[in-house]
Amino acid sequence: MIEKKGNILNKGKLSPQLIVGLTLTILFWILNWSLPGLRTHLLFFPLWLGYCLTVDGLLYFRSGSSFISRNPVKFAFMFLISIPGWWLFELINHRTNNWFYQGKNYFSNIEFFVYASINFSTVMPSVFTTSELISTSSWIRGLKRGASISKNKKVAVLFIIIGTASLSAVLLMPDYFYPLLWLSIYLIIEPINILTENPTLLDYLSKGDWRPLISLWIGVLICGFFWEMWNYLSYPKWVYRTPHVDFCHLFEMPLLGYLGYIPFSMELFALYHLISGLSKNKFKIDFFMNLNERS
Repeated sequence: MIEKKGNILNKGKLSPQLIVGLTLTILFWILNWSLPGLRTHLLFFPLWLGYCLTVDGLLYFRSGSSFISRNPVKFAFMFLISIPGWWLFELINHRTNNWFYQGKNYFSNIEFFVYASINFSTVMPSVFTTSELISTSSWIRGLKRGASISKNKKVAVLFIIIGTASLSAVLLMPDYFYPLLWLSIYLIIEPINILTENPTLLDYLSKGDWRPLISLWIGVLICGFFWEMWNYLSYPKWVYRTPHVDFCHLFEMPLLGYLGYIPFSMELFALYHLISGLSKNKFKIDFFMNLNERS
């Protein structure tokens, strides 16, 4: 299936996904914050699906192109890739114990796995659609080229060494080095993508183009705000254990903890392209098309 580019004639038009997305978001936000007892395991997915559809619809309205309008099959595949992507962090969290799920005891292990997987599927779509929307802003598009980071085997080897050392430190002394988790995975996976010729952030940074990376950073912080806000009055919900920085909270998350979202967006980008690359790029998605048009 060929991915469609944007059409300037579509700019300013309302899309079905925007209407459906707003309806889902408003409805399930109200339900999640008003119903008593266990409910979020059932309401989290439609709430965040609504968010993803809404942002994709806003992207279409602003640019005349969006993930869904270009290729709905690949958009759906993004949800599938998100599931193993987030379970990787859940696996590492068994060692670091930085977050826990209140209400998990009400579910069997199989039930928790199923519900969690469905909900984890929304992580990548929410971040990528939001980042793509941010990239349509005039100030992002107008940013000048900055310092470049070479994309070569030496950089790949350096990334792997630093990433492996960082992840080892996290696993050996998690109470002190757990913040490195949110960069180490990127540093390990990005070189693999370089060597296997999958898309990488260095494709942009090697040209001094920081706009995609900045879009990812802002996009994930916006998602992080909504994740934490909607989680605050949810049940089941997650809570944090963050040694040495457990103060000045915004919702359940310490303010300093939000900094972890920034490299997390880079890890998601790398993980997506690693997993999609296994399909020989059958489900490769063209990110930041609005930026590419003027690059």
